[in-house]
Amino acid sequence: MVTRAPALLVAALVGLLLVAGACSSSDQGANADPAQVDATETPATGDCRQLTPEDVALPANATTTVSCAEEHTAETFAADDLPTEFDDASYDDQQMARFVHQACSEEFAKFVGADESLVLRTTLSWAWFRPSEKAWDKGARWYRCDVIGGNSASPAYRPLPETARGMLSGRPKDAWLSCARGATFPESEKVPCSQKHHWRAVSAVKLGDPDDSYPGDRVMESRTNAFCKSAVKAWLNYPANFQYGYTYFHEPEWKVGVRRSVCWAKTDK
Repeated sequence: MVTRAPALLVAALVGLLLVAGACSSSDQGANADPAQVDATETPATGDCRQLTPEDVALPANATTTVSCAEEHTAETFAADDLPTEFDDASYDDQQMARFVHQACSEEFAKFVGADESLVLRTTLSWAWFRPSEKAWDKGARWYRCDVIGGNSASPAYRPLPETARGMLSGRPKDAWLSCARGATFPESEKVPCSQKHHWRAVSAVKLGDPDDSYPGDRVMESRTNAFCKSAVKAWLNYPANFQYGYTYFHEPEWKVGVRRSVCWAKTDK
């Protein structure tokens, strides 16, 4: 049986925050640190915080830092000034957002020790923040990338280790890999592979090169179907009968660099 998953699930798999509204001192996350609110200085890396999905939904964040030895759900793995080409950019400039998305994506993979395939199959994700609108108007042009213990499908984030550096290197723990529980896919509930499950994300097949134009939804699904059928069959050691599903992405994700589809195998292992 073939179970298809053409739904757009990128929000749950990729840290993509391209559009954000203005923020003020009163909406920069829970437990805001006054010293960070409207700060114009580029943030430090290595800081840890207790972020929630509600915090991550905001364009700026001033949540008080905590010791990384204490319980935390987020760690800043990259922070830098924006290129001078964005000096006159608007607060929600899409080119700026795409630049930051690419920068954070690359640094995230290196930081946690994941390749392009694993990045799309982990329950870890990342979020990025910019200065408050007030600081932006004063000329602040920086971005901050935080690894978080969950994704947009998570009702709450899970605590991270003291540092997330290299946590996906080697053979990652099932607690940080993506599975699904339920008879059919994609309707099944997404869960960590450490929990009871019926589907596992086993591969992320490449469908194009960086300079390729988007081939269209129909071609994306057709290629994904063919590639995932072969990839899952190989992962299951070539059984006579097997079930597979897939998640392919669409033009908005293609524009920010996503060139892979995720393949799911029906398995409880």
